[in-house]
Amino acid sequence: MSRRGLAAVASVLDQAASSATNILVLVLAARLSSAAGFADFTMVYVAFTVLLGLNMAYVGQTLVLEKEPARLAAACRSGLSFTGAASTVVGAVVALVGLLLPGATGRAFLALGLVLPLVLLQDGLRYCFSALRAPQRALAADALRLACVVPALLLQPEGASAGRLVLVWGASALPALVLGLWLLRPSVRGAAADLRPYLRRGHLGQRFVVEFAVGNGSSQLAVLGLGVFATPLAVGALRGATTLFGPLNVLFNSANSFGPPIVGRASGKRGVVRLTALMGGALAVTGAAWGAVLYALPERAGRELLGDTWQAAAALLPATGAQYAVMGLGTCALLTLRVLNPKATLSLQVVFSLLSVGLLLGGYAVWGVAGAAWGLALGSASKAAAGWLRVARLPAPAPDPEPASAGPSDQVRAA
Repeated sequence: MSRRGLAAVASVLDQAASSATNILVLVLAARLSSAAGFADFTMVYVAFTVLLGLNMAYVGQTLVLEKEPARLAAACRSGLSFTGAASTVVGAVVALVGLLLPGATGRAFLALGLVLPLVLLQDGLRYCFSALRAPQRALAADALRLACVVPALLLQPEGASAGRLVLVWGASALPALVLGLWLLRPSVRGAAADLRPYLRRGHLGQRFVVEFAVGNGSSQLAVLGLGVFATPLAVGALRGATTLFGPLNVLFNSANSFGPPIVGRASGKRGVVRLTALMGGALAVTGAAWGAVLYALPERAGRELLGDTWQAAAALLPATGAQYAVMGLGTCALLTLRVLNPKATLSLQVVFSLLSVGLLLGGYAVWGVAGAAWGLALGSASKAAAGWLRVARLPAPAPDPEPASAGPSDQVRAA
């Protein structure tokens, strides 16, 4: 296998390790907690997912776009330094919020504030290794992260509080962080960190933050809002259902990461559309099939996966399965636009992501948590339909497409 092929395999495996970590963390937390305790843990994890996505958009995406080999070392050191400083400040704010919130929820947010720099720095190393074209180093660190967090959570007693689980989850990132920094050190030795570009107006990451906010963050915040204004149990049910679809996120992320170079080799618009339509159809069928498998699970097996949360999450599986099926089509519609005309994606992200939030909240108001889940599915279907309609109206490929990493995918992460 060629060096490029090995790098692609390492990138896919790294994404799989990261996704597996996120899935197992939520599964183990559900098994160890009561339904109310898992709801508290889930609210904190959703907040972390939003902060993680903001850091990815502001720092990670700009870092991987660095093309000058002479600047890579300084860019990696600067990006990590900014992540460390910003996560410390934000962690202090989150900890303060935790002190102000009552009960177990407040203690869980306090724990998140304490461990936030560790987990964001460890994740930030992935983008450094991606920019340095060394995904095998990211795989090594993320594999160690997975190997540490699972035993650490398994050692916790049944009924452990959300705050304790958050602390254990965050502290278990330390070995992977140390390994990642050690693997990065030879590549950045002697480079100087410069935080000023991240603080300037017009920094490229500001655009990516906007796209993340309307594409992914808005849905995450809307789910989190259900816990604040409605009930934390609704958040636990939604997150429990989407956690079970975590393996599909590996496929979606791989399509976004490695799809553009492959699709770009197709002949003309017709060839591009034919290839992405086939990919979208395959992802849609896979999503529907996975949903059917989960729906057919006996209750005993479901409780082994999600504990007390299974009963509420199981009722949402038809809606979540439908959502992931149409997300496969939507992901490939956006992929097509990025290859043919990348500037066409931002308006779709803004309009239809906000529509999804409205449908989620409106669905909850009319039909409770099941209505919220079907609202998300309808929003994803609308975005997919609009994306393919936009593709059909494109007259010809744009001559100079922007990098594919500039647009976030249509996903509600189970992170």
